[in-house]
Amino acid sequence: MITPGQTIGILGGGQLGRMMALESKAMGYQIAVLEPVAGSPTAQVADIEIVGAYNDEEAVKQLAAVSDVVTFEFENVDANTATILQEAGKLPQGITLLKTTQHRLREKEALEEAGLTVAPYKAITSADELAAAIDVLGTPAVLKTCRGGYDGKGQYVIHSKEESDQAFQELYREGVELVVEGFVSFEKEISVIVTRNLKGELQTFPVAENIHEDNILKRTIVPARISVDAKKRAVQMAEAFAKSIELVGTLAVEMFYTTSGEIYVNELAPRPHNSGHYTMDSCNVSQFGQHVRAICDWPLVKPKLYHPVIMDNILGEHVEIAIKMIPEFTDAFLHLYGKSEARPGRKMGHLNITAPTVEEALERSLQLHIRTHTMEATQ
Repeated sequence: MITPGQTIGILGGGQLGRMMALESKAMGYQIAVLEPVAGSPTAQVADIEIVGAYNDEEAVKQLAAVSDVVTFEFENVDANTATILQEAGKLPQGITLLKTTQHRLREKEALEEAGLTVAPYKAITSADELAAAIDVLGTPAVLKTCRGGYDGKGQYVIHSKEESDQAFQELYREGVELVVEGFVSFEKEISVIVTRNLKGELQTFPVAENIHEDNILKRTIVPARISVDAKKRAVQMAEAFAKSIELVGTLAVEMFYTTSGEIYVNELAPRPHNSGHYTMDSCNVSQFGQHVRAICDWPLVKPKLYHPVIMDNILGEHVEIAIKMIPEFTDAFLHLYGKSEARPGRKMGHLNITAPTVEEALERSLQLHIRTHTMEATQ
């Protein structure tokens, strides 16, 4: 067990690392962070700041040396970096899940091996192969790079077979692996945050319903507006995969829920997730606190939702309005990430809005809808 007073190292200095650090500090831990740029959101609340590239071997060894345990806030961790940390005995999450979630094709294969349903897919190595796959999968279909990509990056939506060549040319580069996925006609996007500690104890948070805009998460609604049976199945699927890969730490499982009640797993994130930010103000334990417990091998808390909640993301173009609206946040909780530059489309913070019912939370969210106020201010 890693006990208070010891040091938790965080690879990555963004908002997820910052929120991990704040929970860790409240539990009595010291924080070290490795990030290429000084003054990152995590460094602002850390005790030790190491400025260096994520694949800088000396910087990584320094992080391992000053830390009693190390975690990460993003999944695209360099393989050599992960190996150094694991060999130092500082990475309880291991490298197996990282390798799986870093590669979309391996991820899908692992999900199928665990007995879960994914959208139909095919590995692509040429434009002709993509055209043939489109004949089978139909359109629309989504061509994706196997590595990298988030918030819609590294993807191309193909609306007709004639677009397949353009899609291939857009994403293919020497050494880049591609996968094409058939389109799933879904009613809702949902997600489950599951956490498991070193002893194998496992807990899940309530199922979240997610709404995206321009491939970026716009709003999370909890509890999700799906049937009780569907929620149980979503949780069972997340738990089944967590057990199959012997998860340590936190895993976000993103899913599609169809009109016929089917559930397809879409993507995995082996860390706390944007769709779990609602836990900070509506549950007895946040996803960050639970994650710290897991990597430090504390007992996990059984999550309890105190009240319905809406989480609205605050992007760069919304920050100014959000700050002006603070006097109206009588039932809302503002979280800003300490980022230096508020660029359009950049995640700068989030707002959790609580209420006795989902309907009331949604109504209040619409009243406080920062995006609407932002548009009004620019007209």
